[in-house]
Amino acid sequence: MDFRFKVFYTVANRLSFTKAAAELFITQPAISKHIQELEEEYKIKLFDRNGSKISITIAGKVLLKHTKRIFEIYREIDFDMSALINERSGLLRIGASTTISQYIIPPLLAQFHQKMENSTINLVNGNTEQIENALLNKEIELGIVEGQSKNTSIKYTPFLKDELVLVCKSSNSLTNLEELTQEDLKKMSFLIREQGSGTLDVIAHALKPLELNFNDLTIEMQLGGTENIKSYLLNSDCVAFISIHAIQKELKNNELTILDVKNLSIERYFYIISLQGIKDSLSELFIKHMFSHYNITLY
Repeated sequence: MDFRFKVFYTVANRLSFTKAAAELFITQPAISKHIQELEEEYKIKLFDRNGSKISITIAGKVLLKHTKRIFEIYREIDFDMSALINERSGLLRIGASTTISQYIIPPLLAQFHQKMENSTINLVNGNTEQIENALLNKEIELGIVEGQSKNTSIKYTPFLKDELVLVCKSSNSLTNLEELTQEDLKKMSFLIREQGSGTLDVIAHALKPLELNFNDLTIEMQLGGTENIKSYLLNSDCVAFISIHAIQKELKNNELTILDVKNLSIERYFYIISLQGIKDSLSELFIKHMFSHYNITLY
């Protein structure tokens, strides 16, 4: 039944049997069988099927609510049992690149400290290059960064998926354009992050298929930190590539708008970094907590 719930939960979130099958590493017929067995168990439809599209029913929404709670309890059990056999006290020094330290990690730190009251956590902020150097110099035990370099001394663990989107202030005339082209990009004024930023490297790599590099773009200014870029955007007609996690408030308040660019999608992962071959029990607990919070399977 637990695995059936997992299948149901994945289908309900993806609204696709195909995507659920790929995520769970089982066949699509197996997905259909598990859902059918659940529907037979409860004698009610959980999904409406319309050709290749599916939608969740009212009964499905009720089951999804309970399934989420079940998995939350399992994660709490897993964390608490791990905490009992590992150190519950000590100093944990974490480094996080700018986007993560501002928009991702603060609630995680607060929740972790509530569970581990005897632990002390120090957070260091910097760009990806600075955080990697801090790890190599053993100034921190753990890092969370926006890019992945090739340093063989560092272990990189994919953590959370992110998307970089092109944004401008909502009153910018560019918002009237349905889709931007490569030529449109060349006419705009860009704000970009400082050298050493993981975001900068990801953008440069994504522009290559469009046969563009930063030399082809008009760079109005380089700014350190996403908050500085957002503030500048709100007072100019510039554009910038920013993490979707960093602009939730501005999108909700209709201050910033996402611009669609033809044939351009910039997705990446945030990575947890640690030194190869070195384990720290408090770090291991915090990693488990991060994956649990975002309902991600830790392999």
